[in-house]
Amino acid sequence: MVRFLRNHPHKFVRQKIIGNYILDFYCASKKIAIEIDGIQHYEGENYKYDINRTEVLNRFGISVLRFTSKEINQQFEYVCDQINHYLQVLDKGKIINEFIIDRS
Repeated sequence: MVRFLRNHPHKFVRQKIIGNYILDFYCASKKIAIEIDGIQHYEGENYKYDINRTEVLNRFGISVLRFTSKEINQQFEYVCDQINHYLQVLDKGKIINEFIIDRS
């Protein structure tokens, strides 16, 4: 994932601090966070924490794309395609909290 994002036309940085959170990857020009979650993120309090964290980041105007570690390891090309698709949609319109708003 690091190599893919390092060579991406949109600049991504690793371990970006936003407020009280450290984002796995962040693109400031598009206000997108990419989070890679292990299985612990889908259990109990961790799941609730991530939901709250995403809501806070959305209030900062940051969209959060989440992928599991399993997806990264087993479906890497799919993950890259999803990131590229999301960025293409952003170039055509504006996404706020997962809703697409057409500029026209």
